[in-house]
Amino acid sequence: MKLDHQTDSRDFKLLESDRYTFSVLSRILTGPCSVTISDHKRFILCHSTSPYPVWFWTPDDLSEAEKQQAWEIAESVCPIAEGFSYNLKYDLADYFISKAREQGYNLRIATNMFAYDCPSPVAPAHPAEGYLHRCSSEDTEEAAAMILAFHESVGHDQFDLDTCRQIAADHIAEHFYFWKNAAGEAVACCSFQPKGDLASVGCVYTHAAHRRHHYAQQMVYEVTRIIADSGLTPMLYTDADYAASNACYEKIGYILRGKLCTIKVTPSV
Repeated sequence: MKLDHQTDSRDFKLLESDRYTFSVLSRILTGPCSVTISDHKRFILCHSTSPYPVWFWTPDDLSEAEKQQAWEIAESVCPIAEGFSYNLKYDLADYFISKAREQGYNLRIATNMFAYDCPSPVAPAHPAEGYLHRCSSEDTEEAAAMILAFHESVGHDQFDLDTCRQIAADHIAEHFYFWKNAAGEAVACCSFQPKGDLASVGCVYTHAAHRRHHYAQQMVYEVTRIIADSGLTPMLYTDADYAASNACYEKIGYILRGKLCTIKVTPSV
């Protein structure tokens, strides 16, 4: 098996088979990456930078021998003993967990993720008060604070405020939004990033003091409609274990298209 440390059009063609589930990987591959490995047939591994997870695409029909090859590839460049986490399909995740156990590591599923698209946005049954605000450079500081709070709330991919300022500036250069309530306060945020004919909605967060007012649902609906009106297909990832948020997205037209998980090492109990 010949492995390259760069990707090409063959890899993007492979990812079309999982275009929703691995949409983020398709986007990451177009930018700077600390590690990229592919055989252009069965394996695509990519790590952008810490603390983000490593992405590992494989087809659905991996043999046991190929799972072992995938494990060896992962361990050679981003070993779990060094704290790397992985986004991958469940079948390969189970194999990695078993192999890690043999080496004395407690590797577990940290996040179950659903991938959705929205072919036809549906207006919320209970519209929220307020309005959508597209952020400009003047909103960078407040956006950075929201992004920091978002990452703290999800409990992974932790960043300091300076890093969040840079993330905010990058998002604002593309598409970053606040939902502002009737008093003009920024109570929620989200972003979207176009890639090909898809646009991925992310960084959906509502300040704790302003939850249960349907702000996030209304905001995501409005942003989804903007994406759809531009001719792109809206999509997003959710934590599969948050039934309430998933139901919120489904009510405005999002349809489940794929599943994957994040695995990482945790201390043994």
